[in-house]
Amino acid sequence: MDTAYEVSLRFAVLGPVRVWRGDEELPLGSPQQRVVLAALLLRRGRLVTTAEIVHAVWGEDPPAAAVPVLRTYVSRLRKVLEPDRVSDESRAVIISATDGYLARVPDEAVDLGVFEQRVARAAKLRAAGELSAASTLLHAALDGWHETPLAGLTGPLAEAERSRLDEARLSALETRFDIDVQLGRHDMLIPELRTLVGRHPLRERLCYLLMLALYRSGRQAEALACYRKTRSTLVAELGIEPGAALRELHQSILTADTSLEYSPPPSRQEVDPADAPAAAQPDAQICRPAQLPADLATFTGRHTELDQARALLPKDGGHSETMTISVVSGMAGIGKTTLAVHLAHEIADGFPDGQLFINLRGFDATGSIVTPEEAIRSFLDALGVPPQRIPTQTEAQASLYRTLLADRRMLILLDNARDVEHVRQLLPGSSDCLVIVTSRNQLTSLIANEGAQPLTLHQLTPADAHDFLRLRLGDERVSAHPLAVDEIVALCARLPLALSVVAARAAINPGFPLSAIADELRDSQGSLDAFMSGDLSTDVRAIFSWSYDALSVRAARLFRLLGLHTGPDISAPAAAALAGLTLRETRGLLAELSHAHLLIEHLPGRYIVHDLLRVYSRERVDTDESQQEQDRAAERLLIWYLHTVGAAYSLLAPHRRRILLDPAPADSRPLAFTTHDQALHWCETERANLVAAVHQAAASGRSDIAWKLAASLWGFFYLRSHLQDWLDTSRTALAAARAAGDRKGEAQCLGDVAGALTQFRRFDESIAHYRQEMILHRELGDGYGRMHAVANLGNVYLNSGRLDKAVEYSRRGLVMFQLAGYSWGQAIALANLGDAYQQLGRFDEARDCLEQSLTVLRTIDNRWVEGVVLDILGTIDHQLHRYDEAVEHYGRALDAHRDVTNEWGEGYTLSNLGDVQLATGEPEAARTSWLKALAIWENFDHPDAEAMRDKLCRLNDHTRAA
Repeated sequence: MDTAYEVSLRFAVLGPVRVWRGDEELPLGSPQQRVVLAALLLRRGRLVTTAEIVHAVWGEDPPAAAVPVLRTYVSRLRKVLEPDRVSDESRAVIISATDGYLARVPDEAVDLGVFEQRVARAAKLRAAGELSAASTLLHAALDGWHETPLAGLTGPLAEAERSRLDEARLSALETRFDIDVQLGRHDMLIPELRTLVGRHPLRERLCYLLMLALYRSGRQAEALACYRKTRSTLVAELGIEPGAALRELHQSILTADTSLEYSPPPSRQEVDPADAPAAAQPDAQICRPAQLPADLATFTGRHTELDQARALLPKDGGHSETMTISVVSGMAGIGKTTLAVHLAHEIADGFPDGQLFINLRGFDATGSIVTPEEAIRSFLDALGVPPQRIPTQTEAQASLYRTLLADRRMLILLDNARDVEHVRQLLPGSSDCLVIVTSRNQLTSLIANEGAQPLTLHQLTPADAHDFLRLRLGDERVSAHPLAVDEIVALCARLPLALSVVAARAAINPGFPLSAIADELRDSQGSLDAFMSGDLSTDVRAIFSWSYDALSVRAARLFRLLGLHTGPDISAPAAAALAGLTLRETRGLLAELSHAHLLIEHLPGRYIVHDLLRVYSRERVDTDESQQEQDRAAERLLIWYLHTVGAAYSLLAPHRRRILLDPAPADSRPLAFTTHDQALHWCETERANLVAAVHQAAASGRSDIAWKLAASLWGFFYLRSHLQDWLDTSRTALAAARAAGDRKGEAQCLGDVAGALTQFRRFDESIAHYRQEMILHRELGDGYGRMHAVANLGNVYLNSGRLDKAVEYSRRGLVMFQLAGYSWGQAIALANLGDAYQQLGRFDEARDCLEQSLTVLRTIDNRWVEGVVLDILGTIDHQLHRYDEAVEHYGRALDAHRDVTNEWGEGYTLSNLGDVQLATGEPEAARTSWLKALAIWENFDHPDAEAMRDKLCRLNDHTRAA
């Protein structure tokens, strides 16, 4: 391109879309015509299809004459931008290409390109320790912004790009502020930071920088006030606490940590990362997930496709101006997941913040699709978000997910998506992330609206298909039968999945000549309905059938029965229960299935079935097993889950009445556990399968298994804060019990739903369910259930602060437990009643109830609740200024808490002990107790940690004033 021409035109998109030739601004016509130019400029020299431009201008409802009108717009733009085009084609700016256009404009001629170049150069200068130069360059980059980007334009493109560009500007601003703070310019930054924090109250990084600037300016109180305001906003709008970086800075400010004081930045070679202060390392506690499945050792071919995918990545590991999305699509069995995983491993080092992976099961045979909501919760778990910090609302979860990825460079692999809506919520907002999506669908909308790059997989080349077999069967065997290999490749239609199954059969039977395997393929009959083509060479069912026919009789039966399992994977003991076999027999059959590539052992002793093979397995069980046998097999598995969960329940909730189960069948072998941790680990590993089992039992008419399994999961869900699973399974079980007319099950489920709602602090709904439960137990003549419902109502009223109601129902529950002679219930009711009286200031009555509760608790050796009761007694002594007695009670409470590893209880008692120590003139002892409590609560991300930090802050202020 002519250099003089390159600099003669200047384009702007960081404000209204404008163009200058020299000092003269050129007329660009209507807003729609400007959208066309913007679409071409933003694609940065890459092709924009006619369909994409039409969508950018008119959205989902273009006029009938959209394409001719678009051509008119392009023609008008060319007349303005390229007046010499006829005489000099080299001066062309808008180039026609196959089904679209592209703009031939250098980056330095577009204000956005200049901005991004300056930001990239500033990043290199910063990395080299040249902070002042980096700051100057970022100031210059940001000075190029004028108004709202693409101002005055409407349509899908303008809306999407405005959001992306605003995020790029905010990110650059945050980097500039960060550098300027390091350079000691904190005073002058405060007004601008305050304005931005007000506009973007959920951006924790801005709050972090404002707090640090305020503190270094000697304005500690304002810094703490900024934290409190941001925390209140996060809790109110997202239902979460601030992240670790902000909390740690807050704590450092409270303790006047000297590492926060300004010191001139050393040169790069002088900085030892090990010496960097914690407050300057906001990402120190961030998890770095590495979830990619193992790469295939025998991967071969796909050179063109891999080159195409690599071309999407920024050169030399540089910054990408937009988030890169690659959609890998093609028919089932074409090798989408294999290629995506191989590519991900190859480029993983370029994403230092980790890799996320999930199989969305979009085409699962059982319909067990992983919803976007489930996927987000899984990713939040992987990113280290504690369960209690995960919001209950889906939109808030998605917002938190995007926030966590905002400043990170991560690779996200979304496997087996069903459609665009299946993945849209899982796309991060960060331009430094790479998303790879695999799907059987083309996901055209994702390509048109989000700028995703399509990568469609076709059959392997003949050479790659031969190499595929050579790697698996050996060069000697393949070279010895060239004609047979040619026929196998042709009959498998060069489909990777089909070739894999053929190779497995040949490898398992090394004595079979490859010509016999070719003959078998040719003679196969049948088809897989989802992939019918009328051509045997693409008949996947035929390929599966002869692999299946090669199995032993017992392995084939197990393969069929696996089609009845609805969970995401299955353990060897669960598979044994499904088949009604011993564990030793089942392990041998699972090994046979794995070797034949009909099953994948993705973790030691845990197996998954690929989605196509799951379809085939289900078809075979429907064909080869009677409905009666299918029902018996599914029931065996559900009963095994139920009794194994029952064994775990006795360790996880030892003082609660167990759900009465019918004796397990003689051939059922549920697991047994010897320790609390063992039971908890098993439940966590099987969690998704247990949830699926509740739904499967409900759907198959086994409402009794559904509600008993859901009820037995109470202790696990409560301990691990899996509140959504608790609520979902309880509601499913409740609906099943009601549909079956099982009133006993309905009563149990009403209480379970109420318990989950209480944890969500949805007290009114919880009370309504407990009242229904209470009425139903009364109608059933179930005194035990009724008195528990009454006592639980007292607990809900106590938690919601309705103390008079708490007293009323706790007393009613107490009387009922006393009449029934149920000691554990009496102790709990007395403890709740004593706590309510204590909060009402009726100390004598409170003490009497609590002493009675202690007597009962010691009789039944319930140290857990004993620690709680001793703590309440200490609180009464404190309020009555009996400080020695309070310290004694708190000390005994701590002993009880530690005996049963009740760390939450230990934190509360340490907090109360510190209050007494402060009241008796021992501020340093109080500080020690409170710091211990704070450490415990921070470990659990407990909401009371904030109140404890405030206590410590006030103590520090008091100490300095003294």
